[in-house]
Amino acid sequence: MLITDPIGDMLIRIKNALMSAKKEVRLPHSKIKEAVANKLKENQYIEEITVEEKSPQKELVIKLRYVDGLPAITGIERVSKPGRRLYASKDTIPSSLNGYGITIVSTNKGILTDKEAKKMNVGGELICKIW
Repeated sequence: MLITDPIGDMLIRIKNALMSAKKEVRLPHSKIKEAVANKLKENQYIEEITVEEKSPQKELVIKLRYVDGLPAITGIERVSKPGRRLYASKDTIPSSLNGYGITIVSTNKGILTDKEAKKMNVGGELICKIW
């Protein structure tokens, strides 16, 4: 099956797994998916990330995080899509829920959160908002 938006697919798989109270999500591996998942782990939205070497393709396994039985992620929104890319300069990067969530940005310095991008004075493509 051809996936036209791999990041969107990853976010929807995480959202669906959280809604059905699954413990983990398995998806095809890519460097950008792993980088986004690492930012989620750094900000304590997920528990653990592992890469399994499977034939024919590696698999990214994301262990989801629950706090008192409730998902750590209450909302995910894809911002930039393949049909409509959205970019922001260092001054116009939006924060998610006035700083309670994170916005993930793809920059020339790699995948960063909104706070990291502002601190490093770089802009980029707005990937998603998570709260």
